[in-house]
Amino acid sequence: MLTICRHIFLKPAFASVVSSPSGLSCLKTYSTNENDYLHKSIVPTMHYQKSLPRLPIPKLEDTIRRYLAAQRPLLDDDQYRKTEQLAQSFEKGIALQLHEELVAENKRNKHTSYISGPWFDMYLAARDSVVLNYNPFMSFNPHPKTEYNDPLIRATNMVVSAMRFMKTLRAGYLEPEVFHLNPEKSDTKKFKKLIRFVPSSFSWFGAYMVNAYPLDMSQYFRLFNSTRIPRPNKDELFTDERARHLLVMRNGHFFAFDVIDKDGNIVNPSEIQAHLKYILSDNRPPADFPLGYLSSENRNTWALLRQKLLENGNEETLKKVDSAVFCLCLDDCLVKDYTDLTHTMLHGNGYNRWYDKSFSIIMTRDGTAAVNFEHSWGDGVAVLRFQNEVYKDHVERPAVSPEARPVAVDSCQAVHRLEFKLDDSLKAGIIQAKQKFDATMKTLTVNNVQFQRGGKEFLKKHKVSPDAVAQLAFQMAFFMQYGQTVATYESCSTAAFKHGRTETIRPASIYTKKFCEAIVKQPSKHNASDLRTMIADCSKYHSQLTKEAAMGQGFDRHLFAMRCLAATKGSSLPDFYQDPAYKQINHNILSTSTLTSPAVQLGGFAPVVPDGFGIAYGVHDHWMGCNVSGYPVRNVKEFLDCIHQSLDQIFDVLEGKPVQS
Repeated sequence: MLTICRHIFLKPAFASVVSSPSGLSCLKTYSTNENDYLHKSIVPTMHYQKSLPRLPIPKLEDTIRRYLAAQRPLLDDDQYRKTEQLAQSFEKGIALQLHEELVAENKRNKHTSYISGPWFDMYLAARDSVVLNYNPFMSFNPHPKTEYNDPLIRATNMVVSAMRFMKTLRAGYLEPEVFHLNPEKSDTKKFKKLIRFVPSSFSWFGAYMVNAYPLDMSQYFRLFNSTRIPRPNKDELFTDERARHLLVMRNGHFFAFDVIDKDGNIVNPSEIQAHLKYILSDNRPPADFPLGYLSSENRNTWALLRQKLLENGNEETLKKVDSAVFCLCLDDCLVKDYTDLTHTMLHGNGYNRWYDKSFSIIMTRDGTAAVNFEHSWGDGVAVLRFQNEVYKDHVERPAVSPEARPVAVDSCQAVHRLEFKLDDSLKAGIIQAKQKFDATMKTLTVNNVQFQRGGKEFLKKHKVSPDAVAQLAFQMAFFMQYGQTVATYESCSTAAFKHGRTETIRPASIYTKKFCEAIVKQPSKHNASDLRTMIADCSKYHSQLTKEAAMGQGFDRHLFAMRCLAATKGSSLPDFYQDPAYKQINHNILSTSTLTSPAVQLGGFAPVVPDGFGIAYGVHDHWMGCNVSGYPVRNVKEFLDCIHQSLDQIFDVLEGKPVQS
């Protein structure tokens, strides 16, 4: 079972951001110890960043055309005519001015993308809890050697590998992120030796000449020492690269110890192991008033409570939490199955988490591990690269072995338990946050399915896109269950552009609707050849939408940016944005995201609307799987059954078999 993350939901020039002035490297001294680094790329990490192409603003007429095409399967004829009229009036009227202003503003801000500021603002101004609404998770595959899954051994090795990643990144040794279309030419020592001498302002073009596409890495510096700080109405991002300590949570208690020494070297792994063993052997009961619950609160409520924490003399303690390299959550629970894994890693018990950290590694008592990450600072590209590297490194170069014993070190002096001063109002705030958290988590249902009949190899053999088939199955499943075609979101990274974020693929189309109606309502009226042609049409159109989105040629981000611009003018929004159909297409009942990675076992996220499904999925060589979440208004188990049935029917059509109703 695999999943997520070409998506992950729905803001520097314009954002409220606090950071260290150095951007990417505050550790002044770098060790000569090769074990402190993952590798040493001969091409500097940020070599391509300066010359990355800028995210294009689509032509206005293309955006309106694509928008109407996406609306067509969601509306009846009368609704569509009204929406078409509003869109055409918008295109010929106020949209011309908004588009021109957006283009002019984009020209003035050549250091970034037109979507970067509004997208940061969208996240940071959101007042909902980050739990379920924004933070996703991705779990690690188990270590292939069982004995290395011991939680102390695995936690130690993952911490060391994470620090190797951090040091490699900040030293500029991390291999640049590049998408290779022809790796035989571009992913070679010969090419790298050549391209490193090409000035950064031209290096992208050199890669492009051999069909290689460097990706934006501007988000990477927020991986470490970073936290989202709650503020009234709009949060801030905080980064302090000078901090050298790890934050560890156990039973709702906070611990901190240095994992980087004063010279910038990684602390001896045996010492890290000793400190983690010391924390794991701390048998004090769960905290009476676990502060972690506060980070699950409504953001304005949390901002007020944080201010009270500061007023109560907790400034230095909060700084320790905020500036830590990352958070390691040591849970005492065991994971029973994928459903239990999802609940544990997506939200957990509430008290042993700090949801505002850029990311946390969660480790259970059986060595199951996952990353849960806060979403405002960046997208899945940076987190997945981190996860891939940490998994590979901790498997291939473990810092400690099961036979190793922690060194004799005074962990009592090195490990600091962080204590907070709480008055009655703060204690009451924690109790209330816990009650809200517990009540909300009870409403979430998660379940998963594996389809073993085939995967990428089978689908490519039949000349259809694996992703298109997965998305078609989701459309069919919802149509079977509810008799509707609804707004569907699939995220696509635009990291091929400077400060790109994501664009939306709209998988619900006239082609998917036609196939759903044919196979669900009247399968006997269509012969196998007709049905195969319909699947091919779905695949072709979905591939076109995917390519357009990856090239920054969707419609969602363009319309969103113009809407943000219109909102700054102080008058009411244009009629186009007040159309019920516009609101409906942005009420994404099916929110989907996919990835496959050798490091990732399972991923997941909650629905983005109360009446929706959150669908994390993966298409593998010989099987397909999805991990689905929903709230009480939706039946998750029934939806998964419909997905399985839909895939069976699609495979029957491709194999020329009669479709089973």
